[in-house]
Amino acid sequence: MTNVRELVSLEDLCQGSCHCGLVQFEVNLPNGLNDLSRCNCSMCSRRGAIVASVPLDDFRITKGQDALTLYQFNTKVAKHYFCSNCGIYTHHQRRSNPQLFAVNVACLEGVRPFELGDIPTTDGINHSSDRRETVSHSTNE
Repeated sequence: MTNVRELVSLEDLCQGSCHCGLVQFEVNLPNGLNDLSRCNCSMCSRRGAIVASVPLDDFRITKGQDALTLYQFNTKVAKHYFCSNCGIYTHHQRRSNPQLFAVNVACLEGVRPFELGDIPTTDGINHSSDRRETVSHSTNE
């Protein structure tokens, strides 16, 4: 578990935005940035983001909801959101737990992602949902 409260000055309610500022959000982080991670799935390995997971109720778009673009692939459970103007990935609703948003910490004010040190990588290539689907498909054949 990585908590960077010592590395960056974060308020419980943090502000964030895409690069152009068209999309703005706030996220409640009463315990700082916990459980930071990267993912090696086909999507995440291309974007390289470090994310923190928060309950759905702790994340709110404050400006630019209409500027967000939704991207889904494979099982279409995860919902990945990007600014339609600058293309920055801001957050996604998680596939592994749809009750959580994963927030791109590089979009948070005061966070410098290159100063966060080693971040654990989640094995998205071998996602547990894919293994369950494979098992259920092979059982049905």
